[in-house]
Amino acid sequence: MATGHTDPHRRERILAATLDLIVEEGVAGVSHRKIAARAQVPLGSMTYHFTGMDDLLREAFTGHADHYVTVFEHHLGEATTPDQAREAVTDLIHALSEGPGRDLILTQELYTLAARHEPYRVLCRTWMRRSRDLLEQHFPPPTARQLDALIEGLTLHRAMDDNPPDRALTREAVARITRASPSTSRN
Repeated sequence: MATGHTDPHRRERILAATLDLIVEEGVAGVSHRKIAARAQVPLGSMTYHFTGMDDLLREAFTGHADHYVTVFEHHLGEATTPDQAREAVTDLIHALSEGPGRDLILTQELYTLAARHEPYRVLCRTWMRRSRDLLEQHFPPPTARQLDALIEGLTLHRAMDDNPPDRALTREAVARITRASPSTSRN
């Protein structure tokens, strides 16, 4: 194992190992010892880089939330018309539900922590606000809030269904929400 002086990526490896273990064993299955072994770092590195397990988990899940926001940005960033924004939301739902199961597992583990512990609720609220901010570039705030919930719900339902609904159903759901009020577009 490299020393901290010659291992400038140790902290990032610890965070990556944390997320990998959460995917495999759930939050309840992670420990400093398991993370250090997975990251191939000395056990003492854990307390050198993080004040404790909560600090480590919050930072790892913050990285996960940042990843999700980047996915939102990627899908919504090119849309310039209301129809393009609707199609971008449809694409986003399908990309998230058909993507790596890892993201879905990490999201559900975060939600479970958030249901029990306020600091993780704060992290989730911040993440949701960032997602809605991106949606609000194309839709009014009430519509963006509804779309954010639709994205979460349809992503989960599509990922868990043995025979997930096709794009037509997703497109229809997005259209219903975005055309429900007279002023649905910011463009």
